Amino acid sequence: MNGDNYLKESETDRFGKLFSLIFYKWGFLIFIIGFLLGRAIILSEMLPFILPFFAAIFLLKREKSTIAMLALIAGAITIDPMNGGYAFVSILTFLFLYRLFNRLYDNKSRLLPFLVFAAIFISKTLLAYVLEGTITNYVWLVSVVEGGLSFILTMIFIQSVPIITERKRKHSLKNEEIICLIILLASVMTGTIGWIFYGMAAENILARYLVLIFAFVGGAAIGSTVGVVTGLILSLASVASLYQMSLLAFSGLLGGLLKDGKKIGVGIGLLVGTLLIGLYGDGSGTITLTVMESLVAILIFIITPRNLIMRISKYIPGTAEYWKEQQQYLRKFRDVTAGKVEQFSTLFQTLSNSFSSAQVDTDEEDPEREVDYFLSNVTEKTCQMCFRKEQCWTKNFDKTYNHMQEIMVSYENEHQVNKRLKVDWERYCLKAEKVIHVIQHELNQYHAGKKLKRQLLESRKLVADQLLGVSKVMGDFAKEIQKERENLQIQEEQILDALRDAGVDIGHVEIFQLDEGNVDIEISVPTNEHGECEKIVAPMLSHILEETIVVKKADKNYYPNGYTNVSFGSAKQFVVETGIATVAKGGAWISGDSYSTMEIGAGKYAVAISDGMGNGERAHLESNETLQLLQNILQSGIEETVAIKSVNSVLSLRSTDEIFSTLDLAMIDLQDASAKFLKIGSTPSFIKRGDKVFMVEASNLPMGIINEFDVDVVSEQLKAGDLLIMMSDGIFDGPKHVENSEAWMKRIIKEIKATEPQEVADLIIEQVIRTGDNKIDDDMTVVVANVKRNLPRWATIPMYQTVGLNRKKKAL
Repeated sequence: MNGDNYLKESETDRFGKLFSLIFYKWGFLIFIIGFLLGRAIILSEMLPFILPFFAAIFLLKREKSTIAMLALIAGAITIDPMNGGYAFVSILTFLFLYRLFNRLYDNKSRLLPFLVFAAIFISKTLLAYVLEGTITNYVWLVSVVEGGLSFILTMIFIQSVPIITERKRKHSLKNEEIICLIILLASVMTGTIGWIFYGMAAENILARYLVLIFAFVGGAAIGSTVGVVTGLILSLASVASLYQMSLLAFSGLLGGLLKDGKKIGVGIGLLVGTLLIGLYGDGSGTITLTVMESLVAILIFIITPRNLIMRISKYIPGTAEYWKEQQQYLRKFRDVTAGKVEQFSTLFQTLSNSFSSAQVDTDEEDPEREVDYFLSNVTEKTCQMCFRKEQCWTKNFDKTYNHMQEIMVSYENEHQVNKRLKVDWERYCLKAEKVIHVIQHELNQYHAGKKLKRQLLESRKLVADQLLGVSKVMGDFAKEIQKERENLQIQEEQILDALRDAGVDIGHVEIFQLDEGNVDIEISVPTNEHGECEKIVAPMLSHILEETIVVKKADKNYYPNGYTNVSFGSAKQFVVETGIATVAKGGAWISGDSYSTMEIGAGKYAVAISDGMGNGERAHLESNETLQLLQNILQSGIEETVAIKSVNSVLSLRSTDEIFSTLDLAMIDLQDASAKFLKIGSTPSFIKRGDKVFMVEASNLPMGIINEFDVDVVSEQLKAGDLLIMMSDGIFDGPKHVENSEAWMKRIIKEIKATEPQEVADLIIEQVIRTGDNKIDDDMTVVVANVKRNLPRWATIPMYQTVGLNRKKKAL
């Protein structure tokens, strides 16, 4: 079986290659079209199709222009030898004019219609003068009319000829291109006028077949349009075919309406249209012949390969095949983009690994080896030219080495040489002072180099962490790009019908995401001036989707159709209300403490306090910059621990001044109220739940003091109604006479009966100041966050019928 399929595929491929070779590469298709257009005559004497087709081929496929010219002349000769002569003269005139004017204009497609008009006008009048010896007003009129038609047809053929003559097309057809294509095909059919088979006209069969194809592909609108255009062209060629326009248009309309019945349904539409219009047009005398023509067209349509029809459907907007083609193109574009992003993610990962491996390669060396290297440098600068070198370093190597090592250790630990060691060394060495001085100098240089090396290692670590964070963000972004949008058309129609049945005026519903807890819907409404979406539409959606839906964004601009777009989404399960109280040392204007409360991506809420070293403006700038750096890094999507390490590295590398800052960060998940606490040199935080108070603490030095550290992350599960109290050291260590600050602060928080965050914050800072004899000895900041369940402002509106939607459950 596989062998048979292989043989069939091979035969199909060979046939396709042969067809492409003959019709496209050798130009046989152009010859057929040119031959039929050369035979096409309208209004009994005009040949407006010849020169426009040649001009289009000359512009688009110049190597095939000779084939087109021969085909056009041959077709014209079959009607009348004089027509062949006229075709030859008009083509020569066009070529002469093109050679004369083509260098004056760069845009040849705009120049071409004017050259065609001039060539038709000159050829028509010139032949009339040669043959009749005079040019009548009728000749002038016919020349202008034929030239005008050729002018229009040139622009039409420039758009439609590539559609037929190109083997592969990458983009869909616009409505204008479809009409131009139909005009070209109808013009070609005009060349078949006079071909009779058993009394049936070939142009009628082909025209109805064309209407059947497009009605089946594009529906009633495309089918009726094709019928009108085709009938109009045929009626210009033959006045007897005038009624064909009505027949074709009506048949295209009926066939498009019955396209759900497949090919048989479209064929029935043509047959009904033929019977109705045929009886009205010619009566019962020729109805049999007209029905036979329709039956032949239907038979050809039924045996037409489905692959051919599917290929046409890909280029017609609105068809299922067109939608699939567009989705395939978008999917390919999306995959390419995601692949590029993944490549960048891999690149950043590789760079991060490179910096990390460089750090491993530069780890601390062997201490003994460092001592040997250090003492060799000292010896080179002091003992190299000494006459006792042989005595000290050959005969008494160990004693000399140990003496110098003890001096080095003594100076390194005490910043001076021990007196006993100095006396012993002066007895032993002739250049004792010089050796001690060189050891001190080399130690200072050694520590300076070690500090620089440590800073270099920290900068590498910072770059590695940042690159790793960027790699993770880009990797996640690539995964988001690759997620396909589901086809939720059924759910869209269900929601639209439910809202309209309830009396709500809705334009359209577009669902981007329907996962539980992550709904994203856009609805167009006529107005939202009085909050109709918040009060009516969102509560109805909440009942339909069985979860709380709120308005995310309301577009204030109204579109030409009179509607405005409103975005709806899932409400967060929890909300956070904050209260903040802060005072500066001594009642000053500027506090060294800074705080920030912000909602970042992925449904998280961050509360942060930073305390700069000291007080005043400089400390405020330090703490504020810490929070600004942290906020920008967190909002980029980088993980919290990596963000904090990056901020620490920036602060430690940025300046040589000893300015440090603490950081107290709480990240609250608004979906499940879980919280992560990251404390860098900060005081403990407290959680008040009813009458109980819990303390959250971690041990990390302030930021900027050490170059590398591990961030301790403390996780806690918050509940609705919990109060989270975060404070600077000015609050926690405020009263100097209090021995146990933790117990004292727990007692204060426990005794507070208020539940509003701002009131709690004010009471805490007031109690601390009062306990400290009304003195403010340090900057004080307290932030209170109240975790609450997110209750909708408007109650859910029950619908008469619950719409059952297929949805994905939220992953646990």
